[in-house]
Amino acid sequence: MQNPEPKEQILPTLYLEMEASDDSSQERAAEIVFFDLETTVPNRAGQRFWVLEFGAIVVCPRKLVELESYSTLIRPGDLSAVALRSGRSDGITREVVAGAPGFEEVADQIFSILNGRVWAGHNIQRFDCVRIKEAFAEIGRAAPVPVGMIDSLGVLTEKFGRRAGNMKMATLATYFGLGQQKHRSLDDVRMNLEVLKHCATVLFLESSLPSVLSGKWNDSTTITTRSRSNGKLMCREESSRKSPTTSLGYQRAVPYARGGLGKMTERVKNLLCKAREKPALNNILKHSHSLLR
Repeated sequence: MQNPEPKEQILPTLYLEMEASDDSSQERAAEIVFFDLETTVPNRAGQRFWVLEFGAIVVCPRKLVELESYSTLIRPGDLSAVALRSGRSDGITREVVAGAPGFEEVADQIFSILNGRVWAGHNIQRFDCVRIKEAFAEIGRAAPVPVGMIDSLGVLTEKFGRRAGNMKMATLATYFGLGQQKHRSLDDVRMNLEVLKHCATVLFLESSLPSVLSGKWNDSTTITTRSRSNGKLMCREESSRKSPTTSLGYQRAVPYARGGLGKMTERVKNLLCKAREKPALNNILKHSHSLLR
């Protein structure tokens, strides 16, 4: 049997491991996890919510690069609470979740992807976070804890206003031409990210060029490319900026692709038409376009 190493030789190794662990914790805390739950909907007093699906995407906040994702169906404790047929497209039915794992079987994965990160999602503060705590409490485990929270419902209501209607995810998706909300966790998380990118682009343009968006375009030397249609001058939209087809459950719409401007405000449309030929604005438009790639 070999003699153990002296403490003087062991302590530096332990110190390095602790230092590496701290770096890892700091890096993890800087990551944002967008997540969404699908649940049963109580239709009478005394009924509870059951989690049916969990989906999450971890992103780097500096580049919005997807670092990892996880999704799982979850079998509720009471299968009779799940409808035999779903009234939604691609909805979750009793048959779909009958063979899924129970929450206690996926709790470790859910805890791992949520704990110690910034949580983000649409209306998560009042709904999803509450359901997560309830689910962990039911199996006698401590719930994951965020280091911060971004609820896009509150943020967009404050920053973007109600120009898109009631600010529900389905309404926002329709406003930007992103297709129908699928009400499946991972699809809805991806749609949430796309909505945020579109809103950020509009707000970026409005804050960068307020005089243009308020109709105070004073530069008479600006040259715009126009074509006539029924005697009226109309800006010609470029077809070369079409967004490529994606593998998502909806078609991603870029605000300045052909047909994409239909869902944007008239002020933004006029901005893009007028600014297209202005060299000083090209960098701004290219930057806002890169946000959606």
